[in-house]
Amino acid sequence: MVEAVLRTERLTKHFGGLAAVNDISLEFFTDQIHAVIGPNGAGKTTLTSLLSGDLLPTSGRIVLDGEDIAGLSADRVSQRGVGRSYQKTNIFLPFTVFENCRLAAQSRLKSSMRFTRPALRYDDVSREALRALAEVSLEHRAQELAATLSHGEQRQLEIAMTLATRPRILLLDEPLAGMGSEESARMVALLQRLKQAHAMLLVEHDMDAVFALADRLTVMVNGSVLESGAPEQIRASAAVQEAYLGTEELHQ
Repeated sequence: MVEAVLRTERLTKHFGGLAAVNDISLEFFTDQIHAVIGPNGAGKTTLTSLLSGDLLPTSGRIVLDGEDIAGLSADRVSQRGVGRSYQKTNIFLPFTVFENCRLAAQSRLKSSMRFTRPALRYDDVSREALRALAEVSLEHRAQELAATLSHGEQRQLEIAMTLATRPRILLLDEPLAGMGSEESARMVALLQRLKQAHAMLLVEHDMDAVFALADRLTVMVNGSVLESGAPEQIRASAAVQEAYLGTEELHQ
């Protein structure tokens, strides 16, 4: 039986009296895009922040390759193979595309305290950066400033920076936000390629993209799982239609 790369067990996060994430148990597998959808305030970003270590859970477990990582800091979670992109693009605009990716790859060095050695002397780091850029089809823009990239290309660069850390699972928070149809199509094709070697959590409001990409769908409402299953099951769910998607949108 195939083991989940990452799973949560009764994961819960309280902010005072509010349960932003309430008793969530999910599994994420390599070669599977697990989309999490729901209205604003459903708890999707809070869930992602718990998995990445940006927030500490109130209770429950987060198990990555058999190790409970709940409560570890974000840098230690990243070191164990969890990569995350954010709703707002998180790149260094004054740096080149290559420099952005090299910085991400450099985070995997065993020591960051060698201040007198030029960064470009780390050939393995440069190779990792170029490999990641090739994976997202940006190697031809490597020496250009990140600020000159289109919005869609900046999102690709952010994913490349994540890939440069060699993650086991990708946590992608609205990677298609703000894109036109052509850029969206490129991102959909990229994510379909990347899932072959990664587990993936996808938070996204573009329902066309979600149903084109998702192997499994989880619908959250008010911090809890309303329903989780195959996309066809979610399309047919009367509870999901009433709570979130709407009959017309589901059947487009």
